[in-house]
Amino acid sequence: MTTETTRTPKRGGLSDLRKMFGGSTSGARQFGILASLIAIVVVFQIWTGGLTLSSQNLINVVSQQSYILILAIGMVMVIIMGHIDLSVGSVAAFVGIIVAKSMNEWHVPWPFAIAIGLVVGVLVGAWQGFWVAYVGVPAFIVTLAGMLIFRGANQWIGQSTTTPVPQEFSFIGSGYLPELPIALNFNVLTMLLGLIGAGWIVYNEVRLRRQQHKIGAEAAPVWVSGVKVVVLCAAILWASWLFATGRPGTSFPVSGVILLVLVVIYSFLTNNTVFGRHIYAVGGNRMAAALSGVKDRRIDFFVMMNMAVLAAIAGMIYVGRATASGPQDGNGWELDAIAAVFIGGAAVSGGIGTVIGSIVGGLVMAFLNNGLQLVGAGADTVAITKGLVLLLAVAVDVISKRRGGPSIIGLIMSRRRRSTESFPETPTVAPSGTNESSQPADIRRG
Repeated sequence: MTTETTRTPKRGGLSDLRKMFGGSTSGARQFGILASLIAIVVVFQIWTGGLTLSSQNLINVVSQQSYILILAIGMVMVIIMGHIDLSVGSVAAFVGIIVAKSMNEWHVPWPFAIAIGLVVGVLVGAWQGFWVAYVGVPAFIVTLAGMLIFRGANQWIGQSTTTPVPQEFSFIGSGYLPELPIALNFNVLTMLLGLIGAGWIVYNEVRLRRQQHKIGAEAAPVWVSGVKVVVLCAAILWASWLFATGRPGTSFPVSGVILLVLVVIYSFLTNNTVFGRHIYAVGGNRMAAALSGVKDRRIDFFVMMNMAVLAAIAGMIYVGRATASGPQDGNGWELDAIAAVFIGGAAVSGGIGTVIGSIVGGLVMAFLNNGLQLVGAGADTVAITKGLVLLLAVAVDVISKRRGGPSIIGLIMSRRRRSTESFPETPTVAPSGTNESSQPADIRRG
C-alpha cells in the first residue's frame, strides 16, 4: 500500500495553464514542436512581408506537401514498431506509372485506375510485409531492396519517359473544393469544413472533461478548457477563411481533404483501437507484448502493408498534381517522411510517436522549406537547414535523457500515461529481466 505524501500539488497559475495541453508537466517542453512551428511561421511572416500566411501561399503549401504528410502518417506507425521504410518513394512512383499507363494506354476509366493503384499498393505491401514479419529479414534491408526493385520497375514499365494522365484524374492532386451556386465572396464548402473542425474541437474537449469526471481524474479548470477551445477554434476558422478567400477558382485543395480524412482515421486507429494499442505495445517491448498475447508478426505484416497502401495514395495524388508520371517521381520522399516523423516526436528506439505529431513535424519542414524559398534562399541553404533541424530535434531529446532529465519526445506521449502527481516520488524497481521503462503504459498498467 502507498501512503499519502505530505507535499501538496501546486494549483492555479502556471499549473492550470499546463493543463491546457493535457498534462501536468511543462507545456513548453511537451508542445515544443508546435511552438517551433508557430515560431517559424511568425518569423517568415514578418521576413516575407506577410506572404507566408497569404491565401495563395497556404494553398501552395498544402498542395505541395500533402503527399509527404500522407507518407508520414504511415511512416510513424512503422517507426513506432521499431522499423524503417526506405521504399516509399519508389513504391509511390511504381504505382504512379501503372495508374498513368492504365488510363493513357489501356483506356481504363480513372475510378478503376485508382482501384488498380490501391490493389498494387496492397500487393507490394504484402510482399514486403511477408519478408519482414514471417522471414525475419530486417525492414531496413527489405525496403532498401524494395527501393531498388520498384524504382527499376517504374523505369522499365514507363521506359524512362513521362506518361500523362487525363484531366479528370488530375482533380485529386490539383483540384479544389467546388463553388456552390450561392452569391458569397468565399468558398462555402471550405468554411463548412472549418466549422466542422471547430465543432470537433468543442466536442472533443467536452467528451474529455466528461471522461475525467467519470473516472474521478483531476480536470483542468473550466476557464483553461475555454481558452484552449477558443484559441484552437479561432485558428481553424481563420485558416479556413484564408483558404476560402483565395484567388477565384481556388479554395481548400482536394489533396488536403484526403489528408484530413486520413489523419482522422489513423488518429482514431492508433489511439482508440486494439490494433493501435498493439502497435505501441510491440514497439515499446516486443517480448512483453508477445507474452501478453499480441501477435507481433501479424502487426508487423499489416503495418508494412499499410505503409505501401499510403505510398500508393501519395503517388497517385502527386501524379494528379503533376498531370503525368515520370521516372524521377518519388526521389527523396522517404527522407522527408522520416524527417517529419522524428521532428514530430517519434523515438528512434520505437514505441513512441503520434499521427498528429508527425503532421506537425511535416508542417515544420514544409513551412521552413517554403519560407526559405520565399526569401530567395538557394537549394543548398534549404537542404543544409532542413538537415540541421532534423539533427537538433533528435539530439535535444537524446541529450536530455542522457543527463537524467525528462525525455522531450517522451513528454509528447504523456497523455498516454497515467498521471503520477498524486503518488509519492519514490523510485519504481522493475522485476528482474524486464525493462519496465521501455514498456508502453497499457502493458505497465497490466
